[in-house]
Amino acid sequence: MGAARGDERGTTERVLTLLGLLQQRPVWTGPELADRLGVTSRTVRRDVERLRALGYPVLAGHGVGGGYQLGAGQDLPPLLLDDEEAIVTAVSLLVGAGGAVAGAGDAALRALAKLDRVLPARLRHEVRALSGSVESFDGGRTPVDPEVLMTLARACRDEVQAGFDYPSGGEVRRRHVEPYRLVTSDRRWYLLAYDLDRDDWRTFRVDRMTDVSARTWRFSPRAAPDAATYVQEGVASRVYPHQARFLVHAPADTVRAQLPASAAVVRPRGGDRCEVLSGADRSLDAVVMHVLLLGHDFEALDPPELGSRCRALAERLLAAGAAIPAADPPSG
Repeated sequence: MGAARGDERGTTERVLTLLGLLQQRPVWTGPELADRLGVTSRTVRRDVERLRALGYPVLAGHGVGGGYQLGAGQDLPPLLLDDEEAIVTAVSLLVGAGGAVAGAGDAALRALAKLDRVLPARLRHEVRALSGSVESFDGGRTPVDPEVLMTLARACRDEVQAGFDYPSGGEVRRRHVEPYRLVTSDRRWYLLAYDLDRDDWRTFRVDRMTDVSARTWRFSPRAAPDAATYVQEGVASRVYPHQARFLVHAPADTVRAQLPASAAVVRPRGGDRCEVLSGADRSLDAVVMHVLLLGHDFEALDPPELGSRCRALAERLLAAGAAIPAADPPSG
């Protein structure tokens, strides 16, 4: 009896692992699943039948490009969610992904992408109708269309090209990209993608996109930069015409707590020091004053003209304070 229960528990764990694999990417071949699960292809076929018996719509294709994939079901799988629960969950995730729930965007979008795979078509209209009736008074994050987020999330997940209209150089142009990751900051959603027209990696603000669509052309993923780091550096510095780098005499964690991630990149430099990289639209003066107001000692590193801007600002501050007599130091 003990051995039988152990075999049953092992089969259940393997079937759940199989379900998790099917949710991770669009198509798996039988040999790939057998290798990941450490079983034979025959056992994979049996486990697929077990999932189907539970209501999970596992599709099987034959020939070149064929394999197993988790399809959209006619009914929700048993023990997952009933219709009412599915609608409420999807609406809550849509609102969270759109930014109404602070800090929940990434997790909401990941969960919504999983739910999207098995959400029956009959429920999609109700989800859209209900999500359209929900608003938030929190204006901290720039609002985006949750369906645009879902379109981009699907394209990233399924590794298919995407297209959208995007403002650039005073005009709106059509962009064709290989979408890699969606990244959220404290204020906005961004897409890291390989721009096929410019043959390079680019960061796009999701709230600026219009007419977003996923295409049918698949692509093979390229070696990509770390998405969060690349987007943060682009938002905080790379996109600005004036960029500056400072050595700040304070721990990196202390400085990060003072600066929004969208305003500067903070890197530890050992001990109680860190490097701050930031940018500005009009001049370096704004960046210098921003670092000055942190209240820590700092050194200007580059560009070369950054030193002269620091000295010029210092002279202006001294001149501004010259008309007021210096106060006597407090007595002991």
